[in-house]
Order: sequence, then structure tokens, then C-alpha cells
Amino acid sequence: MRKLQSQGVHHITIVGADRQTSIDFWEGVLGMPFVFEQPNLDREAESHLYFDPGDGRLITIFTNEERTPDPARTSTDQGAVHHIAFSISQATFFQAVERLDERGIKHSGVKDRGFMDSIYFEDPLGLLIELASYRFEPPHGHTYAEVLLEAHKLRVERGDYNIAQVHLADAIEAMTTRSRESLSDDRSPKNPYR
Repeated sequence: MRKLQSQGVHHITIVGADRQTSIDFWEGVLGMPFVFEQPNLDREAESHLYFDPGDGRLITIFTNEERTPDPARTSTDQGAVHHIAFSISQATFFQAVERLDERGIKHSGVKDRGFMDSIYFEDPLGLLIELASYRFEPPHGHTYAEVLLEAHKLRVERGDYNIAQVHLADAIEAMTTRSRESLSDDRSPKNPYR
């Protein structure tokens, strides 16, 4: 038996209401370019809108002009999607509260997640959206997931409750030491200010 090896998220498709609500939210609030549209090939009465969330992947929305937005919170039952998180830069993150407030969008305020900062709010159809901003950049040639795996190992080894910035910094240092050669025999921390 062999795995069906995933190589990333291809796209996420959401059942939307009308076309304009989708465009106004995904492009007009979240800044995702509306890149193409075609019929829903499985349901003739619907259109299929495609948005670029910033990494070249796709968020797609099935729309139908007979549906109107219902802001009731989407299901959080087992098997349902709890929320979708989108990455934003620290520069944008620090303005997110103000930008949501100016639209009158209710939100959670800034949430400290140790390794990232988050803000939560609902889209016009009640889907919980998270704006997430990492507090670190991975070393060249590494991914965020690799840093988090290394930081997790350090956290567990130290008996800490959650990943904090010290785990991230130590993980990045360890990964850099392993992946970058040096002419020095001793790469331990030093104090040249004696």
C-alpha cells in the first residue's frame, strides 16, 4: 500500500451567495485578485469564481444569483470547516484592526498565538476567517513548517506549554547551524566585548 503524496493545497472551494458579494469580499476586503470565472461544470445554475490569495494557489467560490448572503455562523460540527486562515505581512497585520473597524466588521482583536499573531472575523456568509502573521522568517531554503516542527521539538523537550519566540529563535539558530557550513571549528556563542 502506498500514500497519495500531497504537494500543497491546490484550491479551496466555498459555496457562496451572489457573485457581487463574493467579489466585494474576496477582492474588495481581502485583496485577492479575481482571476477568472466560468460556469460550475457540475451545476449549471451556478458560476465558479476564482481568486488568487497571494501565493498563486486558488480560492474558488460557487455563486448563484438566486442566493442572498446569510451571515449566520457556518456549522462547526465535526467534519465542518472551522475557519480558513490567510497569511498577511506584519505591516498589514498592524493595520488590520483599523481597516476592519473602518468597514464596521466585528472581529476578535489581536490574538497572541506565540509563534504568530491572529485576528478573526466572519465573512458575509458566516465563515470564520483568520488573518495570520508569523513572527519569524524561516532561514533561507527552509519552510515555515520546518521551523515550527523544530520549535515544537524544543518546546516538548523543555516541557513548555506552547511555542514561544525563544523556541522559534533557537530552532532557526539550530537549523542554520546544520544547513550552513563554516570554517570555524567552534561555532558556539561568544562574547567579543571582554
